[in-house]
Amino acid sequence: MAAAAPTNKLPKGRHKSQIKRQRQTIKRTERNILIRSEVRTFIKKVRDAVVKKDAGLAKAALTDAIKKIDKAVSKGVFHANNGSRKVSRLSKLVAAIK
Repeated sequence: MAAAAPTNKLPKGRHKSQIKRQRQTIKRTERNILIRSEVRTFIKKVRDAVVKKDAGLAKAALTDAIKKIDKAVSKGVFHANNGSRKVSRLSKLVAAIK
């Protein structure tokens, strides 16, 4: 059985345009993974603040998370509806703190 090829390996192809597209895809994929990871981290901060029932910290974390989510949507990492859904659910959690 052949081993799976590493994803960061240099592209192979016959056409210059194909090689360039493969290079761009690799770069874009790495960027998307980083952005997705950042968004998840900020969402966890909001959820942790909600669990601790700290309204001030939760609101501050929510504003930071919303910024990261909106930036990810603008870069095309998340679909607009996906970003809106995440923001809505986090806002609902923070609003429930009394």
